[in-house]
This record gives sequence, C-alpha cells and structure tokens, in this order.
Amino acid sequence: MMKDKNSVSMSPSITQPAVHSPLDSYLLEVADAVNTTLDLNTLLQRVAEMLKQVIDYEIFAILLLNEKTQELRVRFQVGHPPEVAERIRIKVGQGVTGQAVLRREAVLVNDVAAEENFINSAPGARSELAAPLIAKNKVIGVIDVEAGQPGAFSEEHKRLLTLFASRIAIGIENARLYTRVARQARQLTLLTEISRELTSILNVDQLLKRIADLLTRIIDYQMFSILLLDPTGTVLQHRFSLRFKENVQLKHEIPLGVGLVGYAAEHGRAVLVPDVSKDPRYIKANPETRSELCIPLIYKDKVIGVLDIEHTRRNYFNEDHVRIMTTMAAQVAIAIENATLYERIARQEKRLEQDLALARELQFRLLPQKLPLFKNAEVASRFAPARQIGGDLYDFLKYSGQGVTGIVVGDVSGKGAPAAIYAALVSGIARSHANEEPSAAGMLEAINLSLSERPIEGQYVSMIYAIWDDNQQLLQLANSGLPRPLYLHDGKLEEIQATGLPIGLFNNATYDEVSLRAHRGDVFLFLSDGILDATSSKGEMFGRYRLEKVARENAHRSAEELVDAIFTAVSGHAEGMEAFDDQTIVALKVKGPSPHEVKAKK
Repeated sequence: MMKDKNSVSMSPSITQPAVHSPLDSYLLEVADAVNTTLDLNTLLQRVAEMLKQVIDYEIFAILLLNEKTQELRVRFQVGHPPEVAERIRIKVGQGVTGQAVLRREAVLVNDVAAEENFINSAPGARSELAAPLIAKNKVIGVIDVEAGQPGAFSEEHKRLLTLFASRIAIGIENARLYTRVARQARQLTLLTEISRELTSILNVDQLLKRIADLLTRIIDYQMFSILLLDPTGTVLQHRFSLRFKENVQLKHEIPLGVGLVGYAAEHGRAVLVPDVSKDPRYIKANPETRSELCIPLIYKDKVIGVLDIEHTRRNYFNEDHVRIMTTMAAQVAIAIENATLYERIARQEKRLEQDLALARELQFRLLPQKLPLFKNAEVASRFAPARQIGGDLYDFLKYSGQGVTGIVVGDVSGKGAPAAIYAALVSGIARSHANEEPSAAGMLEAINLSLSERPIEGQYVSMIYAIWDDNQQLLQLANSGLPRPLYLHDGKLEEIQATGLPIGLFNNATYDEVSLRAHRGDVFLFLSDGILDATSSKGEMFGRYRLEKVARENAHRSAEELVDAIFTAVSGHAEGMEAFDDQTIVALKVKGPSPHEVKAKK
C-alpha cells in the first residue's frame, strides 16, 4: 500500500509557481541513486529500498529477460523462497510478469485467486503489480511487487511503478553492461594467466590435472573430463576425469560421433545441453547429470579431443560459459599438443641416448683392447670423441713378420653417428686388406679403391698408415690428409713430409711413401686435427706451436706420459669450451738399442 505520508497529490497545481512536487523530488532521488553506482547488486538493493518508501510491498522481485530464450529469471528478490526464486523461469506472456513484458505496460491484479494466468511463486500472495523495464525502447525485464491481501495496490501505485520503472531501467541496463564488460575483462585476464601457466607444463598428466584445477576459477562445475582422440582418430579416450572433486578412472572409450562428446568432436563445435534428459544424443553415464557442456579441442583446424563439464542442475551452463570455454579450449589444445610433442621427443631422446650409449660402447669395443707389445718400442694411444661417438679411429694390424705391425690413424669427415659408422666401415676394410700385408701406400690405395666401389656422398676419410718393423727399427709411412706426423730425434723435432688426398674422393688416387730408420729415444706422433683445432675461450687454436712445445718438454718421458701431457695441455687450453672435433693421438717411442749397437755386439 502507498504510505500515508506520500498519499498527497504529487502533481503540481497549474496556478502555483513552478516548483518541484514531492513526486518530482522522489524521482530525482531515484535517478540520483541509479546514476551513482554501476554495481548491479548494489543498484538492485537500492531500488528495492527506495520503492519501499512509496509502495508498501511484502514481496519484491526484479526479473531480467533472456532475449534468446524469451524467459524471465529472478535477478533480485525480497520475500520469495530462495530455492523457488533460483529455479523459476517465466516465459513471455505467462503470469502477471510475463504479461507486463508482452504488453509493454504495467499489469495490476487485485485478487490473484481470480487470475487464471497467475504463477504462485510466493505462498500467501493475494495481489500483484508488475511493470516492464524498458531501456532504449527494448524490454529488458520487469519489476514486480506482491502483497498478502487483495486490493493492496491502486491505479496510483500502478502509475507510480510505471514512472519508477522508466527511471531505473536505463540504470539497470548500464549496470548489466558494465558487469558484463567487467566480467569479460576479468575472464580475459584470467585466461591470459591460465594460458601462461598451461604452456609452462610439459608433462601431459600434470597438465590435465592443472587444467581441471584452473577451470574451477571460471566455472563451478561438478563433473569434468578431458577426452583425447586415439592415434586412429576414431575413438575418444578418457585421459582425465573428476567427479565431485574426486579423481576417477574411466576406462570406456567413445566412438567419434556417439553421444554429446562424440558429436562435439565429430562436428568440431560446442554442444550446450540445458537438460540432458531431453537430448536424444545423451548417453547416461552419470545419474546425477542434468546439464552438460562439451567443447572440442581444436589444434591447427584438427579436433584432438573434447573438454566435457557437467552439473546436477538443469540450465546451469549458458552462452557466456560456451564463449569463455571455447577461448580457453584453444589454449588448452595448444598446451596439450606441446606437452604431447615434448613427451614424444623426450621418449625419442631417451631411446636415442640409449642407442648412442650402446654405439659409444661398441665403438670403443672396436678400438684395440690391447696395445701391441714390442721389444724395442712402446706405444700409447688416446681417443676422445667430441660427441658421444665420433669419427676418429685408430688400430694396430699385425703382419706375419716377427715384430711387424701396421698402425692406422684416421679422421672421418663429419661427426656423430654417421661419421662413427663410416669409421667402422673404414676400419673393417683396413683389417680385411691387412692379410695381404700391403705397403703403407698400398694400404691407402686399397682402402680408397674399396670405398670408391661403394661411394657415400659427402663422406671421406683422412688417414695415416704406418708399418713399424721392430727388429729393423724401421718406420714406413703414407698419409692421406691428416696433419703431418711429428718426429722427435737427436733433440730435434721435425714434421714428416708425407701428404696426400683424402680417401674416398678419387678412385685413382696414389700416395707417396716415406721410410725412416729410428734410434733409441726417437718418438713418432700421429694425430687427428682435433688436437690442433682445439679452441680457447678467446678463440685461439691450440695449434702446432703449442703441440711441439709440449712434445719437446716431454720427449724424455714414456709414450703414455707424453700422450697424457698433450691431452692435459689441450684440455687446459680449451677449458670451458665444448670440443669441436674428435681428438686422437698415437705415440710410438723407440726404447731398445739401435741397429748399429745390435750389429756391433754380434
């Protein structure tokens, strides 16, 4: 009922000066209240309080219109049972409120008992008054008041509520717009945070669990699943599922096109079902489910899976949920693909590491397990690949003559596995020709001819082949592109001038041969260019000068100590730098009497 203090005429007299009437002042106050807040909840609370000043209602509600469904839903209320207010949906044209929207004018019912169209949402109501909320010539909702006795509202109340509704409609619409924009801004900020976090997780199982956790910041779901297409692209497999915050293992698979998730995957679009009992596509898996939302995960225009969320309430999900979930699903799809690719690469790398470890072991097994023993000389060797496996090789091939041994030192072009395999091939060919006991140059020519018969593009090998006759203390040597060997004797150091074309490039290549008579204390050093090319952090190569200096300073030491000294110097020079090339050294040091001393004793 209109309160007594406001029952006076609210229209200014024609004969009086133009002053604000009580109604004008009240409507200005209403406009003031409406314009001072953009928070919808605060605004509706103020509207309810201000209306109470002029209309003594018992039950109050503001219902907003869903344009798509043409349904009214309670947005704010006083006096309605909360569970009823939350659940009720009123079609345009139904009940007093629906009629007010349909007719675009206030509707007054003095006795609801005589009204066939009355919707009893508040027990005890006997009279009802509803006025449409119209903003920019569009009905956005309705304001509704009810009382417990018949005839509680008058035509004056009807006119007043119409004026009141006209003043607050634009404020409500502005607050709705602000709320929507603010919510979208928060959601976009949240999506950005979620995207940043998801892309940092590269374990698929951890990622799926984190997606479920982060999704609760957007939608308060009750059931959640991530299903991914199997490699054949015909079946969806449950990869992660939650039921009322409990992790569950679901084993059943869903064929593409079957059920709501299968439909979403097959057609590549979201499926929103307000009431699953009314959708023939629904497969009953959870008895509690009433509404469901399925969002396809699409990566590079290809569906890779589905996000499925469910709730025990009908009409729980809406178009806003579809929009934000579709945006999120795009980021989720990228994150899942990245994590899946990372795991696939990690598995491949692990297999590769295992293969490389085995290849490294095999390569070292192919190297001589024992150094040859000579009466008049000692031998030392060292091989350090730049990677797990390398393309350098060395070997010792025994001839039939007593104390006669072939010494092989080679460097294959390239690095890694291809070079290692080619090195094994070269080593095998050298061993196969050793039975023929060729000369030093003859061995290089024989290997070159064998490789020319099975050419591999871009592959070749630089090699030194030397034959040591321990009895004669005679070294015969040929070179096909390795750094020239060092020869230390009589306190001097010289390079053995033996050069030639790398093996495997030209099938008719020939090689020069050098023979040297050695004496006690003489040292021969055969090496790959990885020794000379070792580079410091300043970009300086180890080079021949440093090699010769270390060789001179350690020439008096054993062959093994000399090799150790060279490798120590190379490592110190290139400290902190990754080795660029394989490093190999073979040292031969004469320790017995010279042939002249042997002859003199006889």
